[in-house]
Amino acid sequence: MSQPDPQSRTHLVGLLLGAEEDWPTAFEQVLGLVGPITDDDGVTHHLTTERLTIEPFDLRQPVRTELVIDRLAYWYYHPREWLKKAALMNDTYLLNSPFTFQSMEKHSAYVALMRLGLKVPETWLVPYKNPVDNVRWAYTSAKYNQPFDLKQIAGNLGYPLYMKPFDGGGWRGVSRINDERDLVRAYDESGEMLMHLQSTVEYEHFARALSIGPETMVMDFRPEQPMHNRYAVSHDFLTPSAGRQTAAISRIVNAMFGWEFNSCEMLVSGDDVYPIDYANACPDVAVTSLHYYFPWAIKALVRWSTYCVVTGRQPRVDLEMRRYFDVADRDDLDDAQKLDAYLAIADEYLDSDAYWAWCAKHLSHLDEAVLQWAASPEFESLLRQTVVTTYPAHERDRFMAHFGGLVGAWVTDEKARLAAR
Repeated sequence: MSQPDPQSRTHLVGLLLGAEEDWPTAFEQVLGLVGPITDDDGVTHHLTTERLTIEPFDLRQPVRTELVIDRLAYWYYHPREWLKKAALMNDTYLLNSPFTFQSMEKHSAYVALMRLGLKVPETWLVPYKNPVDNVRWAYTSAKYNQPFDLKQIAGNLGYPLYMKPFDGGGWRGVSRINDERDLVRAYDESGEMLMHLQSTVEYEHFARALSIGPETMVMDFRPEQPMHNRYAVSHDFLTPSAGRQTAAISRIVNAMFGWEFNSCEMLVSGDDVYPIDYANACPDVAVTSLHYYFPWAIKALVRWSTYCVVTGRQPRVDLEMRRYFDVADRDDLDDAQKLDAYLAIADEYLDSDAYWAWCAKHLSHLDEAVLQWAASPEFESLLRQTVVTTYPAHERDRFMAHFGGLVGAWVTDEKARLAAR
């Protein structure tokens, strides 16, 4: 019986998926472009993927998967509990920990960023419209719930405002409240969801920052547009100060809560940045919405996954949030200096310097390889399959031209970027 080669290792990346086909197929194809990597000790590393299935599991059952990109466990308990078991029992690396997404959802993230002194809009938590179906809660509610004036709270916040679940995701239950009629209707419809009321601010840009490991792309987001047109291809749409803040806040949020594949939404007016949503367990990476930015997103996801498994990066269990709060409490630092200090802690968590140096040494070929892939028949086939499954037949040619043109613009810009290096 042949013995395994001690100078060769194969790493399995697991994909825990819902209804998506476009980005998982792209991830598999781009990971295939990485090729074997030989480290400084002479060990050659090979990477492969597997789409994970849902089935009964023994809590002591060994897990072969070294890293999991999860797109399902935020919504479903069974795969979430499997991920927890894999992390606790087998040290499986999870880009987004189900532990922190379950305990540090949108509400906790708001509070933490307020504690850091960031410009989170004024936010109130109000009791359930319909208390949860529990006989003990009914007694507690009747005896201890204080009456409150919802209209007065909203009036003090000022219209328009937003009502949204404290633990929301995917725009579930989010309502723009323009007046008292909207307020009453939205609260009545909230049912057993626990809701925030949040003031809005006058803003010039809605920025959405997608952070994957130490990499961040800040995009000009237009939520009022249809999905295929929400991300504008707009470079330098923010002032230098606001651009730096939005990228920094996105990575600080991720490092603070142990999230490594997450998007952060911010309202921007001049140099002022107002974070409004930054707990997205399944950030948007569809080719039919990201289009121009899709090749970057897939490349960043492959790079970070490769770095984590080949270097043996260990998952962090302790969040060490006190380090951020200690900075927040310092009177000798202004807001800009505090942001720099928060970012330094985040970059330490994300191994930012080591990551970029490692990528330069071991993945320097990936930029050119992804450029060729994005211009290849293989990518065109992936795009066509996605368009066919997403749009009715009479719209497919239009959307093929739309997305193909946007990705083609990225190819042109990427060629120029690589030529200028």
